[in-house]
Amino acid sequence: MQALEAEALADFMPAEHARTVAIAVNTDSLEIWVLEALAQLHHEHGYLFDVRVDDQEYTLDLLRQGAVLGAITAKAKALQGCNVRPLGTMRYRAIASPALAAKYFAKGVHGEAFATAPMIVFDRKDDLQTRFVRRYTRARVTPPVHYLPSSTGFVEAAVLGLGWCLAAEPQIGPALAAKK
Repeated sequence: MQALEAEALADFMPAEHARTVAIAVNTDSLEIWVLEALAQLHHEHGYLFDVRVDDQEYTLDLLRQGAVLGAITAKAKALQGCNVRPLGTMRYRAIASPALAAKYFAKGVHGEAFATAPMIVFDRKDDLQTRFVRRYTRARVTPPVHYLPSSTGFVEAAVLGLGWCLAAEPQIGPALAAKK
């Protein structure tokens, strides 16, 4: 309804009034590729953006509540009245500094190692690392956790040896090239 209303109002507004579009985006997408897409839409159509950031598992809730007109989400099922379009796949890799890997994973990557190795997590909604450990080892562990709400800071924190984490592939290239 909000999208239809915005389009109808835009037809009656003078061209100098830009339309603001509220969207929900996860931090990794925002920091890796969404800004470029938003800039293109702004330059081509004059849109302004009200970007709401949340975990990809929760952005759909903002759409459901009517707070945004679109959402980048991990959910494949569309809400009633909405369409879903796949945008691609964001691959994540488990990363750790060589020193942390040597200290905690020298005898292999298994449940006991994950239970003691410090883990870097975005926030309390983020269960990506926990799901990874469970899927990889079938173990349910409660490791020491650093909460760090910065997806670009994840890589730096891992390089500095604070803990291990899952980071999006586009973000880890420079650290891998430097063999940190």
